[in-house]
Amino acid sequence: MNIFHVGVIRLGNRIFPTLFLLGLLACVSACSAQQPAPASTLPQPIDTQSATDQPATPELQSMTSTQFADVLSVQVTGSPGAYQFAVELSSPDTGCEQYADWWEVVSADGELLYRRILLHSHVDEQPFTRSGGPVEIDANTTVYVRAHMNTTGYGGKILTGTVRDGFEPAEVEAGFGSGLERDPPQPEDCAF
Repeated sequence: MNIFHVGVIRLGNRIFPTLFLLGLLACVSACSAQQPAPASTLPQPIDTQSATDQPATPELQSMTSTQFADVLSVQVTGSPGAYQFAVELSSPDTGCEQYADWWEVVSADGELLYRRILLHSHVDEQPFTRSGGPVEIDANTTVYVRAHMNTTGYGGKILTGTVRDGFEPAEVEAGFGSGLERDPPQPEDCAF
């Protein structure tokens, strides 16, 4: 069966003008070239750029919860024993009555390594990134990065990983590091 005819292409029972199919193929090729690449869930390498230059992917943003603060990304700069973490959060802030009041770095055995207090709500800035440190760990130390809401506590999405290999979504057992909620430092006040 010859599928090529002068000026037409036969596909099954249908005949299409050659120019129509070539135009359709060109459009599909051009449109697919403009689509963003799918988000990777692989760990991110250490980055010396500001995390605010690298917003969370739409896939991660759509995974945020409505009751808890979610960690969307972690970027690390610095050197062993003195790393600076830039943590991107999404939280259902409504003002001082409900807001993400800190993010923290926790060891694999549940020890608080660093806590960054957030001084105000971020109602009109979602998601947002705040940096903190130094975090006194080695490049291959596995840690968890999680956030806390002043009303609902822990429970949002967290990331785990190492400075060397990057960070990826994680699940922890219920009650992991729950006693840390009362440890210092604690927020003193909410500015707005």
